[in-house]
Amino acid sequence: MATSQPTILIVDDTPENLSVLGELLQPYYRVRAANAGRRALQIAHTRPTPDLILLDVMMPEMDGYQVLAELQDDPATRDIPVIFVTAMDATEDEQHGLESGAVDYITKPLRPSIVLSRVRTQLDLKAARDILRDQNHYLEAEVARRMRENQLIQQVSIHALARLAETRDPETGNHLRRTQEYVRTLAKSLQQHPRFAGVLDNATIDALAQSAPLHDIGKVGIPDNILLKPGKLTAEEWEVMKTHAELGANAIALAEADAEKPVGFLMLAKEIAHHHHEKWDGSGYPGGLAGEAIPVSARLMALADVFDALICARVYKPAFSFEDAHRIILEGRGTHFDPDVIDAFVREFSRFQDIARTYAE
Repeated sequence: MATSQPTILIVDDTPENLSVLGELLQPYYRVRAANAGRRALQIAHTRPTPDLILLDVMMPEMDGYQVLAELQDDPATRDIPVIFVTAMDATEDEQHGLESGAVDYITKPLRPSIVLSRVRTQLDLKAARDILRDQNHYLEAEVARRMRENQLIQQVSIHALARLAETRDPETGNHLRRTQEYVRTLAKSLQQHPRFAGVLDNATIDALAQSAPLHDIGKVGIPDNILLKPGKLTAEEWEVMKTHAELGANAIALAEADAEKPVGFLMLAKEIAHHHHEKWDGSGYPGGLAGEAIPVSARLMALADVFDALICARVYKPAFSFEDAHRIILEGRGTHFDPDVIDAFVREFSRFQDIARTYAE
């Protein structure tokens, strides 16, 4: 299949020069002509877009340097190579032309073999650049596509694992999606806070929300007679129930060990699974961590998890109203929850309610 001829725009205010260049180039290329700088700029913006411009320097009203400057300032024309064609043959003139951005410099009187050789060289270089640019664009698009695909696979895998835990505890319903959005909301609200700004960048927030559904993955290791018991657990049963935090963290740690390199969301998922039942005052489990020793991810998940548990009915309790849940959460300020996380919850309370309604059972 034949390829189309390259298009060359020749620009000169002297008709004789345009005629000479046109006759020289037309046997090999599609040639367009302009006798003034402003007209050259207009043609450069029409199709077929020139593959190369032969530009006279000394022209009235708008000289070649001005034309080149405007071509380079416009994203639509800045990649068109320009060869200066001029009677000025001093070394400093040629240097100035090349420093201005021209790719080559041809002096008059024109020698046909030199003109054709220089033109062919610059067209070959442009074709190579275009191929490289197209390949780069393709590679960038392919990388972006594969990243989206990997992200989707990752999200599906996370939800598949989380749903596995859900099958053991069927009352949770949309709990995973709600807590995921609560965590994202809190993190966004705290993103500019001095205590959290160094931790909660956009990538970390996305990873937090992505990993949040794995917070109770350890429940798959809790016996049915305890996990599904409709009444209050005995002290011994409660101790077994509490082990789900470490079971989940250990399972994720094993997955991390199988990975060839660190996986950011798994690190956060392990933190959340392990520590989302810790309390600000140190009275939580499994490690009795207090204050800043509790990972930020787990602090956010703690509030999200408790709020959702409060507003949802369970076999052992009815659902609380939004107002009652709000009051109970605030009572945990400085004891159960990080005070600044409480403040974010207060700011975003209407958003919490919207999430709860959107993903209601």
